[in-house]
Amino acid sequence: MYSESDLAGAVEAGVISPETANAIRNHVAATRSAPAVDEESFRLLTGFNDIFVAIAMALILVAVAWIGFYVGDKAMALSAHAGPRQVGVATALAAFPVAATSWLLGEYFTRRRRMALPSILLLLGFAGGTFVGLGAVFGANAPWLAEQLGLTTDLQQRQLAGTIGVLVGVLTAGATWLHWRRFMVPITVAVGALALVAVAIGAITAFVPASRDALNPILLAAGLVLFAVAMRWDMSDLERRTRRSDVAFWLHLAAAPLIAHPIFHMLGVFDGALAAPMAALVIALYVGFGLVALAVDRRALLVSSLVYVLWAMYSLFQTSGAIELAAALTALVIGSALLTLSAFWQPMRRNVVALLGGLRDQLPPTQQMVPA
Repeated sequence: MYSESDLAGAVEAGVISPETANAIRNHVAATRSAPAVDEESFRLLTGFNDIFVAIAMALILVAVAWIGFYVGDKAMALSAHAGPRQVGVATALAAFPVAATSWLLGEYFTRRRRMALPSILLLLGFAGGTFVGLGAVFGANAPWLAEQLGLTTDLQQRQLAGTIGVLVGVLTAGATWLHWRRFMVPITVAVGALALVAVAIGAITAFVPASRDALNPILLAAGLVLFAVAMRWDMSDLERRTRRSDVAFWLHLAAAPLIAHPIFHMLGVFDGALAAPMAALVIALYVGFGLVALAVDRRALLVSSLVYVLWAMYSLFQTSGAIELAAALTALVIGSALLTLSAFWQPMRRNVVALLGGLRDQLPPTQQMVPA
């Protein structure tokens, strides 16, 4: 299966002409009865070999982490620094080799082979190894830093922990940026953005303890910022033919739960059985998310909030007396609604976009935009 970015790359390399690429796009759009943009294409697998290679990589990375931790643990046990620092140093010696191994494997499987799933796994291995390794190093030395700086109160130590968290997050985001510059894996931007979100939230909660009571609004604000960033990437490639569209896909996937979960948690959806008015409000919010999804032609918000509308519908059926069949009826109604939405996505989207006036030019087209 070839993605839009593959097709664009073939045109840039002179393998096929722009006219041929447009003819292929028109043919695919006609056979699927949908514009290419509506497919939300992204590449996860180029073939079963991706799965095969990903399994092998997972085994290698686990082995590297295991060996690194074992060596570090044994070395620290024999040194004069055995004790609280032992686990931190051993963890760092497990994490940093994982990051280095992920980078080295990426030189072949990402840069040369452009394998989708293995590239995602290697990116996560690199970013995760960097984050855990840095966190372990700073965490192991936090007591020494607190002693050197004369930090004795709980507040001062919490602020030191927050400062360390910010530093680790910034360094991880910087490492992720270097990875992006080298390998251009679309998910990298979303991972880096989530690292910065974690930095910001960690800093706020560490230096403003009262903000912990407003964690959901903070998460919601972060989600909206990520959504805006995702739309910037989307608007730079409205026809979704380049890597920028893939980057936007992962950013939308990162932003959606940060938007949906705080809203429904602030409403207390899972605090107990939902009353009918609250269940109706949840369903109305889901419809609102559906309208946003249709407008921007991204389904991430619908997926992230699905569990809440399922619970709301389930509560409504239980309230109406259908206790034994509540789960089955919920699955039937919501499943049918989602299939109907998928089947009629194009006409429904055309109607929604038509209501947006001048904003239509900033959104993906509702029909194939290539010459016949």
